[in-house]
This record gives sequence, C-alpha cells and structure tokens, in this order.
Amino acid sequence: MINDADAHTMETQDWLAPFVDGAFKAQYSEVYSNRDGGERIIKMIDLAKARKADPEARAKALENPIEGAKGWLGYGGFDKEERVEALDWLGFNKQLVFPTFGLGAITRAETDDQRYAAARALNMAQQDFCNADPRLECVAFAPLDDPARAISEARRAIGAGAAAIMFSAGPAGDKSPGHADFDPFWQLLQDSRIPFMLHIGPGTRTQPAKFKNNGRERAPDLHGGGENLRFPDFLCLWYAPQEFLTAMIYDGVFQRFPDLRGGVIESGAGWVPEFLRMLDHGWHSFNKTDPYLQSMELMPSEYIRRAVRFTPFPNEDVGRMIRDSWPELYMFSSDYPHPEGTRDPLGKFEASLEGFNEDVQDMFFRTNYDHMMCRDMAQIAVAAE
Repeated sequence: MINDADAHTMETQDWLAPFVDGAFKAQYSEVYSNRDGGERIIKMIDLAKARKADPEARAKALENPIEGAKGWLGYGGFDKEERVEALDWLGFNKQLVFPTFGLGAITRAETDDQRYAAARALNMAQQDFCNADPRLECVAFAPLDDPARAISEARRAIGAGAAAIMFSAGPAGDKSPGHADFDPFWQLLQDSRIPFMLHIGPGTRTQPAKFKNNGRERAPDLHGGGENLRFPDFLCLWYAPQEFLTAMIYDGVFQRFPDLRGGVIESGAGWVPEFLRMLDHGWHSFNKTDPYLQSMELMPSEYIRRAVRFTPFPNEDVGRMIRDSWPELYMFSSDYPHPEGTRDPLGKFEASLEGFNEDVQDMFFRTNYDHMMCRDMAQIAVAAE
C-alpha cells in the first residue's frame, strides 16, 4: 500500500461561492481575476469540463492520468467524480488533499473577518470534494492571526472531517507560533490527533522583489502562466519552514506537546539533514548561557525526528537523505495533479531507494505517513488495551 502525502485540487472560478454567506458573498464569488491569469485559467477549466461530456476523450485521459495533462486539465483536478476514478488508477491507499489557488482568497484578505470567512468557505469546499471518497483526506486552513478564531475554525473543520490543519509557515500574526497564546491550539491538535501542515504557499519565502528587477521579461511558471513560483523562488522554499520549526523547538512547543505531529510538504527535503545538524550545533554553541536551551529534554534534532515528516521532490535523492539522517523523516508524495510531481514520481522514488530493505521502503511509502497522521498512536493504544 502507498500513502500519498501531497495532492491538490485545482479550484474552479466558483469554488468558494456556494460556501460564502453574508457580506463577503460577492467578494468571493470568483476565485480568479484577469490579473491572476483568470481568462487563461477559465479556458482550461472549460476544456476539462468539455472532456467530461465526451466519453472517448474521458477514456483517453483515464488511460494514464499521471502522464497526462496536469493542472486544471488534470483528470480529477476539480471534478470529484473524476478524482475517485483517478485514485482508482493511481492505487493510493490515502491521498492528503491541499487547496491550490483558493488560498489566495485568504492571503489577500484585508481584515480578520474577511480572512476567516474565506478560510471557512475554502475548508467547506475542500471537504465537499474529499467527501467523495474516504481515501481523500482533507487539509483545512486555519489562519493563526487570531488564536481564538484559529481554534474555532480548526475545531469546526475537524468536526466536519478534516484530517490535517494547515496554516502559514510565517509568523502567527504578530507572534511566534510558540507564544503561550497558541498553546490551546496545539493542545487541540494533540488531543484530536490531527497533524499540522506547512506547505508551499502562504508564508513561503520567495526571492526578494528587488532581485527580480533584472532588466528581463519574467519567465512563465510551471503551469505556463504567472500564478506560481519560478527557479529563483524555488531556492528559497525551505527558509520559512526552517524558521517556523526552529521557533517550535526553541519556544518549547514540541516539549510541552510531545504527541503533536506535523508535516512539511512540497518544500523539498534535501536540506533536512544539514538543518538537523545545525540545530544541534546551535544547541552546543549557546546552551551554556541560554536557559531555554538548558531546559530542553531532548536535543533539537530529536524533537524534529519525533514530530515532523517531510516530502522530498521526485528528483531529489531520498537514499542520500536517509543515509545522512533517519529513514522515518521522509514520505512519498505525488503532488497530483500539479506538474511538479513529474510524470513518474513513483518510479523516481523507487530508483532513489534502490538497495534499501523492504522495511525502509515501507516507511517511505506508507508508515511515515501513518505516523504523521497519528494513526500509529491509535494502534499503540489498541495494543495496550
């Protein structure tokens, strides 16, 4: 069995509209503007809808979804019935489903009222998609700008079926995520056995704007337009997760909540072994004078080993990462239907794991996901009874 730790919806123009009430209904009636490449995106969505009405074209697309069109044209990118068929073909036991451009409604919000209304609408839309099949596990988004509202939306989303809670990899509003104000939030996740997620998107560090002023026309992104990151941004993907996780360690969150778990998704993982070494190097350098370091019950790297899992990109050498750190840190992901997942993520990862025994390979393709999702905790509890 294979668990897929990263998949996506490709939201349609009216993705949020059925789930927004009151003052913000008109504001969130459309996901894309012309500024976002909306006209081009809507044309692709219309092509995908037309394909569904053409049995021959639909059968052709289902012959090999992973090698076929991606993005909005990907089979099951926004149509949940098609996604179930695609999942049958892919054969994954579980697929963790993140939003894509629907997150823009949250990040562009100017007030907390707007932000949490957009988050709730997006979470309801995502859950509606994932309710099509129990293999689809919904990732909800709970902005941490306001601790009380974050808890409220996380609790509502978990009650509706969300399997994980995502938020920005940047600061929690004007605070560290390790601030005591957020302890009730971390307590909720720990008690609910729900992991947190850091994913490329809100909070991601990209190339500073002035570096983009290079006198040349900007290149298109991987989706062929202007909505996503480029090569210089790619080299910054791991900055924000490192800062966030460092705060979680230094501020004592992982110590106060030993069963809290999380994932760092679609930010690469080749940087992880060196990050772990630098965490411990920093502890050795500063612990003689820093009481917070002195109070740690584990080495910084060991908190990460216990609590966090990472998804490498398909072209990264997972075998080298494992040899350079621990096999329990890394998980398979397809990124379906995004093109970043490549046309053969399974084959690429299998090649990079050549020479490792079945137990290590099973950790990568299955059980590390179960650990992140707190499912091994349930198994341990049953065994204890």
